[in-house]
Amino acid sequence: MTSPALRKKCQRIQHILDATIGAPDVPLDHTDPYTLLIAVLLSAQCTDVRVNLVTPLLFARARTPAQMIQLTVDEIRAIIRPCGLSPQKAQAIHRLSGMLIAEHGGQVPNDLEALERLPGVGHKTAQVVLAQAFGVATFPVDTHIHRLATRWGLTSGSSVTQTERDLKALFPERDWNKLHLQIIWFGRKFCPARGHDASACPICSWAAA
Repeated sequence: MTSPALRKKCQRIQHILDATIGAPDVPLDHTDPYTLLIAVLLSAQCTDVRVNLVTPLLFARARTPAQMIQLTVDEIRAIIRPCGLSPQKAQAIHRLSGMLIAEHGGQVPNDLEALERLPGVGHKTAQVVLAQAFGVATFPVDTHIHRLATRWGLTSGSSVTQTERDLKALFPERDWNKLHLQIIWFGRKFCPARGHDASACPICSWAAA
């Protein structure tokens, strides 16, 4: 049972996020579920800015699963090298593209379990695709959201899984997709991991645990 004080705290956080961030765009450039899936996969341990520099080069060569499997793994790796972990990511992109053709008619599935079975696609990546490509209510928790939710006393911070569970219990389901993006953008603009002045932060100044 969520206490009235914590519920009120969450409402205030939402009001501030709405006022400071509004309805943010997805930070990864894409045109459809497949290009979003590839961009999110590439963003692992890489900045969105770098991903957005690399994906136009990749998608100029292949922007569908059928086109992607025509490239060799080495060709994919050469293009995505700036994103880091290129050997693993290139293998995953090539293999998942083949699986999409073989098992899903070349389409990205609108199903969490099916997405998580794709090479290189973990729980967070699958949720991002469901939320932003298909409008399914999810609450993907990356390191930034985990850090802020812990800092604001919304979760124990024991694990990303626990943070996801806590945030889903605290906020209305209809707002999960928007909140996911709002918290990411808020962290970048107001609430960095290092050198953070909590007293100047619109939320940490009063909500920090």
